[in-house]
Amino acid sequence: MNGLALEIDHVSKKFRKGEIYDSLRDWIPALAGRLFRKPKSEALSKREFWALKDVSLCAKRGEVVGVIGPNGAGKSTMLKILSGVLKPTQGTIRVNGSLSALIEVGAGFHPDLTGRQNIYLNGAILGMKRAEITKRFDQIVAFSGLEEFLDTPVKRYSTGMYARLGFSVAAHVDSDILIVDEVLSVGDYVFQNKCMERMKEVLNSGAAVIFVSHNLHAVASLCTRVVLLDHGRVIREGGPQEVIGAYLNNVRCEPEDRPQQDAYVSKLVIRDEQGPRIRFEAGDDAWLEFEVKANRRSERLSLTVFLKDESDYLFFGTSTERLGHPAFTLDAGESVRCTFRLKLHLARGAFYVGAAVYRYDNEKTYDVRFPMGTLFVTSDKDVRGIANLYPEVESCQFSVKPREPAAQVS
Repeated sequence: MNGLALEIDHVSKKFRKGEIYDSLRDWIPALAGRLFRKPKSEALSKREFWALKDVSLCAKRGEVVGVIGPNGAGKSTMLKILSGVLKPTQGTIRVNGSLSALIEVGAGFHPDLTGRQNIYLNGAILGMKRAEITKRFDQIVAFSGLEEFLDTPVKRYSTGMYARLGFSVAAHVDSDILIVDEVLSVGDYVFQNKCMERMKEVLNSGAAVIFVSHNLHAVASLCTRVVLLDHGRVIREGGPQEVIGAYLNNVRCEPEDRPQQDAYVSKLVIRDEQGPRIRFEAGDDAWLEFEVKANRRSERLSLTVFLKDESDYLFFGTSTERLGHPAFTLDAGESVRCTFRLKLHLARGAFYVGAAVYRYDNEKTYDVRFPMGTLFVTSDKDVRGIANLYPEVESCQFSVKPREPAAQVS
């Protein structure tokens, strides 16, 4: 228990699906039954379901625990239970210290009040005392970058400005445990980087963070441990690479064995020299190991590999034949393993790997698989786009405008 900030112990949450009553005659018996019936907590009626079922996890001080999973996995329910909005049906939550939630930035802002006034209002809602807000007021404003619009009513703010001010207030609340939900995507690119840096400062202060997000790149970059939820249950827990890899494997819509295809791509392993890996630094080498199988004899085959960015833009593609490897033939039941080595001169981001089995002479496509895997690339160079050209500022030379001679008095 030493250093444990938050513990979720076998927590379950039951919900009732919506009921429709056509008359008062139907509604009164249903209400009476709900008041006087005492079903077992494990029992489910036909209108009930478990949003969370027997979930356990903990977070130590200075640790970021990521929670990922598909829509409907129970992530939002867990957040509401942690932040006190809902009570669990079963289980207990132990909190050692103060807890604050960055779930909906700007919640509680009054549209007719200025940015200055809303800083005090929102800070009070988040549990800060007035003296504490005043002490950190300049830091909050500087972080938001909205000094020029501080005395403007927030109803005139853009969506990005609104979110930036809300995050700036919430990010300066001192707490031992911080619950974060998707808020690191607010604002523009530069502000998102500031958000990430602020999160790292919170960690260095010794706080524990529960980070719930669909942004797997942010999870891979920020989290020390990740929990995978599906249908309200924890199905995987471990390091970011292991759990994100399991999640990406689970969400593939196509099975590995494809008996209807003459030849098909059955497997992909992304690795470095030491073994499987999905997170790389810009400039690292990455190996993509593909397995191609044949259900029927297939001749003069080539394996194509391609990458797309988060906007679905195809920015790279090549094949075994384009790189000088001769076409290959597979008999029924045979397989071949093809390995590509890539130098990841890429900007920061998530990049998705696809593959195809192709025959060039008759332009026949046997199989296309996308996405098969994901590369998460981090970089200390703040560059935009896809390619990382490793820029450096060598000099900034200023020219001094010569002064005009002073007018002579005659």
